Amino acid sequence: MKQQHITVFGSFVVDLMSRAPHLPVPGETVKGSVFRIGPGGKGFNQGVAAKKAGADVTMVTKIRRDTFGNIALNTMKELDMDASHVFFSEKSETGAALIMVDEATSQNAIMVTLGACSEITKENVDSVEEVVKNSGYLLTQLETNVDAVERVVDMAHRYGVTVVFNTAPVQPISDELLRKVDIITPNEVEAEILTGIQVDSEENAQKAAEYFFGKGVKTVVITLGKRGVFVSTKQKHGILPVPKVDVLDTTGAGDAFNGALVASLAEGKDIWEACGFANAAASISVTRMGTTPSMPVRGEIDKFLSEHK
Repeated sequence: MKQQHITVFGSFVVDLMSRAPHLPVPGETVKGSVFRIGPGGKGFNQGVAAKKAGADVTMVTKIRRDTFGNIALNTMKELDMDASHVFFSEKSETGAALIMVDEATSQNAIMVTLGACSEITKENVDSVEEVVKNSGYLLTQLETNVDAVERVVDMAHRYGVTVVFNTAPVQPISDELLRKVDIITPNEVEAEILTGIQVDSEENAQKAAEYFFGKGVKTVVITLGKRGVFVSTKQKHGILPVPKVDVLDTTGAGDAFNGALVASLAEGKDIWEACGFANAAASISVTRMGTTPSMPVRGEIDKFLSEHK
């Protein structure tokens, strides 16, 4: 089967990451051990993850022509990514995320300022209609202005493009938007917030899936961290476990999962095999520091899968 094109529509922000023995509480200053600056943003991370996993990707985002914006353009050039649909703001700076990582637990706290990618206009969206129309998949999230997400999802749905919708960062979602979603990929916390059902068992995960099915979603994929991923279609459901790895930094693991998931689907794999592939990509990413830089290349994912059958 010929590989289908993927449009990733979402945010770019520069990650400013520091690691410390513990996360500060309000009013506390903690001495950090490591500082890194690099490309990030949920949309951009997922686009890079898909590209490095072997997919044919067009990234759609918005930045400013500033120092942080250059990080996006330079990264795309290094990875040979299509940058012809990156928009430029004249009003707002390129977004930034302040990331604090606890060295003891690998957990993180993030404050993100979206900047330019929070002002994607309807004219911006309409200008990518041909790209979306000729794609097999649209992958998007909620880290840009929601009206832009709604417009591009409507466009993809109109042309029969498969819509993969990652519900991060979580916020209310209209029934009209959910009705056009083919595959929804919340994590367990987002699923609980959106459905009101605590995803603490496979039974309750299926109840959450039924909620989404009732809204018109066709396939539900709930990431469960170290417990694996819950997959539910109208035919069957179950949990795919993940191998145990030495976790260094969980930042960006969900993005690694989503990008690799769509890359695998675009190759013609079914949702179960694609989720196994995505689990492998996420597992590799958490053994490394950072977000975009932690995304594994295809050979690494294939090797991981062969070693963890």
